[in-house]
Amino acid sequence: MRAVLSALSEELKRLKSTGVKTIAVSAESVAALRETLARRSDGNQTSEVRRQTSETRVLRPEVGGQKPEDGSQKRVAGGRSSEVGNTTAAAEAVRSPHSALRIPAGEAGPVLPPPPVVELPAGDKATRWAALGELVLKHPVCQAQVRPGKKVVLGVGSLDAQIMFVGEAPGAEEEIQGEPFVGPAGQLLTKMILGMGLKREEVYIGNIMNWRPQLSGQPGADQVGNRPPTAAEMAFCLPFLRAQIEIVQPAVLVALGKTALDGLLGPGRFKTLGEARGLWHEFAGKPVMVTYHPSYILREPTNRKKRLIWEDLLKVMDRVGLPVSEKQRGYFLDR
Repeated sequence: MRAVLSALSEELKRLKSTGVKTIAVSAESVAALRETLARRSDGNQTSEVRRQTSETRVLRPEVGGQKPEDGSQKRVAGGRSSEVGNTTAAAEAVRSPHSALRIPAGEAGPVLPPPPVVELPAGDKATRWAALGELVLKHPVCQAQVRPGKKVVLGVGSLDAQIMFVGEAPGAEEEIQGEPFVGPAGQLLTKMILGMGLKREEVYIGNIMNWRPQLSGQPGADQVGNRPPTAAEMAFCLPFLRAQIEIVQPAVLVALGKTALDGLLGPGRFKTLGEARGLWHEFAGKPVMVTYHPSYILREPTNRKKRLIWEDLLKVMDRVGLPVSEKQRGYFLDR
């Protein structure tokens, strides 16, 4: 339970630092959290959790575009605790800000339960990663979101990688092979990694999402096109990404695209990717470099666009101590 409290405290601190003042939580979760907070006493860690929680207004999510009913706005307050008995309520409380985002018109997305609490077993990295894979790939919620014959996707690469790339969600090729970034954008990412002087298997590559967000109206047929994941979908998968980071312990995270930016740094913090791109941020105690998704280049493969991403990757190389030649520093500069 101590790990849950630590995650709760960390997430509330992060949200507060980004200017978030409200989070959406069901009335049942508020009641459960309030009850468990009052159950036991003392502990510096839980005092911090209580303080962070009490300063964050907790709202019931809007349904059908309507505001919460009267009396549904609550503050979690009072009581002392050294552990949280209802881990589901705690997990929903820290991750529910994503569910407060508006879902794209015409694509309501699936109704999902609260995000899972992931507790990794003791052991070496390989043992822990295997346990996580067993959990994610066979998780009933994840399985329910993929079409027949398609696969749930977990990250791949070196468990000792210094650099972890985080993308958006699996696409058509990825849900077939069960591996992230294997389509055209993935092939371009592999070239970028080679340009950094590394091999694909020397880094770790994951996604905010573990399944390809389904489009409605295509029952029994292969999906044509993609949609961005809903806030609820990102929130549900975030604990799986946190677990991968905990196992790999990369020196740097690289967020590829706006969805990865929102998933790691908080939805609504940046209106555009350009506001955050090229700057160092932080998630789960790790420095984060934000850059464009490789598909940004595929749409218009100009040297100017390539250079924008490459400048961000040069900063990553410098941060982790990779050698950078003069030739590498001059890639994609117009002559």
